[in-house]
Amino acid sequence: MTELSTQLLGPADLAKAAMMLQSGRLVAFPTETVYGLGANAKDGDAVAAIYAAKTRPSFNPLIVHVASLAQAEALARFDDNARALAQAFWPGPMSLVLPLKPDHGLSSLVTAGLETVAIRMPAQPLARKLLTLADCPVAAPSANPSGQISPTTAAHVLDGLSGRIDAVLDGGPCDVGVESTIISTNPLRLLRHGGLPAEALEAALGCSLMQDLNPDIPAAPGQLTSHYAPDAQVVLNQLEGDLMLGFGDVGGQLNLSPSGDLHEAAANLFAMLRQMDKLAKGANGAGQFTVAPIPMTGLGLAINDRLTRAAAPRSG
Repeated sequence: MTELSTQLLGPADLAKAAMMLQSGRLVAFPTETVYGLGANAKDGDAVAAIYAAKTRPSFNPLIVHVASLAQAEALARFDDNARALAQAFWPGPMSLVLPLKPDHGLSSLVTAGLETVAIRMPAQPLARKLLTLADCPVAAPSANPSGQISPTTAAHVLDGLSGRIDAVLDGGPCDVGVESTIISTNPLRLLRHGGLPAEALEAALGCSLMQDLNPDIPAAPGQLTSHYAPDAQVVLNQLEGDLMLGFGDVGGQLNLSPSGDLHEAAANLFAMLRQMDKLAKGANGAGQFTVAPIPMTGLGLAINDRLTRAAAPRSG
């Protein structure tokens, strides 16, 4: 692909970033979860450019980001459960997979040919202002080369995509640090653990959620077995190691949260995976690091999901 001159934009450049999205260009922007690589979701050429920039497989659908519930309802059909969840958790780190309306106008590349679409309304203030100014649905997967570690700072985006995209809007580090939780309401099932704990969804719905996290055909992003992967080999649930990513009382070269706080650990996860990857490459060519056990509750489910995919054998 032709190399682009990637611009680094700040909050003062919001109007420029919005105009770039409207005109079919690629703009990475911050959300509370991770940085997303945005394109006008109704512009097929712009959406195709996302796949090209990320070298993302075309069978892997994208999440559409919206500024309002009304904008979402113009694209998809909301049942009672979907509307209740949107009212409870939007704006926030939750994506809903819903049936498309006949006149949705989205590029078929967004949905990977499915009859459903994943939609979310981010809470990050700069993202909300950008989406409002752009006044179009914005397809935005994580702003990194496909399968690699997701970005939580503008520098992470430039590290992976500089020269492949038009601009990065710098809004500082992401607060949540793992991607959105994805849920389908028809049928009702959890498709991806994320920044909103599954327990909160179940409490709002008044029922337990079935899970479909690794389907043969992805219904939502982040369902591929090998994903969020550093170059180094990752060995999970260890209490010691020469090169160690710790948690709580289990120390290491880096520690996701010395106090055992899962929110802090989630916010640190991707940045520390990047740092551990660099340390592993420099540790006499060891190319491996270990990770301490993380509790399987609350945000720990999302953290363990990302770590398991990071540690999975690479395909191809």
